[in-house]
Amino acid sequence: MISTSLGMSRRQFVTAGSLTVAAACLDPKHLIAQTASIVPGAFKEAATAKVTIQNLRRNVSVLLGAGGNIAVLTGPDGKLVVDAEIVTARPNVSAALAKISADPIKQLINTHWHFDHTGGNEWVHQAGASILAHEKTREHLSKATYVGGNFQYTFPAAPAGAIPSTVFVDEYHLHINNTTLALKHYVPAHTDSDISVYFAEADILHTGDTFWNRDYPFIDYWTGGSIDGQIRAAEANIAKVTSKTIVIPGHGAVGGKDDLILFRDVLVDIREKVAALKKQGKPLPEVIAAKPTARYDAVWGNLFQNPANFTALVYQGV
Repeated sequence: MISTSLGMSRRQFVTAGSLTVAAACLDPKHLIAQTASIVPGAFKEAATAKVTIQNLRRNVSVLLGAGGNIAVLTGPDGKLVVDAEIVTARPNVSAALAKISADPIKQLINTHWHFDHTGGNEWVHQAGASILAHEKTREHLSKATYVGGNFQYTFPAAPAGAIPSTVFVDEYHLHINNTTLALKHYVPAHTDSDISVYFAEADILHTGDTFWNRDYPFIDYWTGGSIDGQIRAAEANIAKVTSKTIVIPGHGAVGGKDDLILFRDVLVDIREKVAALKKQGKPLPEVIAAKPTARYDAVWGNLFQNPANFTALVYQGV
């Protein structure tokens, strides 16, 4: 029975083009490094990207592919999945789910609204799953939504079958496959729709994109995100876990508390450096040229967000 109560691996997500810096005379509120949209490349990448299955504990696995990491809980009530990848990843995601078990998919949870986490919503729903998410996820999926930065893309309203049928505001609890799941909304962080999903008996936390393991995060200012919010969410994640908790990030390898602390520390350090330069009156091109992320770039700056793009996102919010 299912009962409810209210209450990357190192993936090549995209090959970014060369950076063209926004003109320094722009309103600071809109100063952001511009680059070609990564979205079309992400669709193409996901169609062929390998999906790796990593078994964790107590019937919880994770699928690592081209988009957001997917958690999978199996058992007599059917599969529960957290996030649904990019739509073009369907063949490989479907095959990986079938390899884990023959259980039908009964429940899908979205950690937030972005296309690399909700792209498979419609086909997962058609396979028999109901969709659960924060109310802001349903709001954003229900209408055309523009995102800037290196997304530079207007996402059309999602098909009716992709829209979450059940939403919540702050907390939601779910019991399925002898497992208690606690869902919690963050204060606006990566977006205004972010939630965490905690598998209580397994002591596993799926953070969605409030945690990127060894990757600079994309921060969606266009739907409520900010660098300060991303740091607040990082602090909240650290407070939720112990040294034994398994942490599934939105992107990157599965980690633990030490990885959450490192992520927080990297964000804080870069925010402080960028804020100091901006306070001196330096325009964005000069701040990028100063390389405030240099200490971390070799590890953190090679995939989804290059150092210049991330610096621009931080600059926008300090």
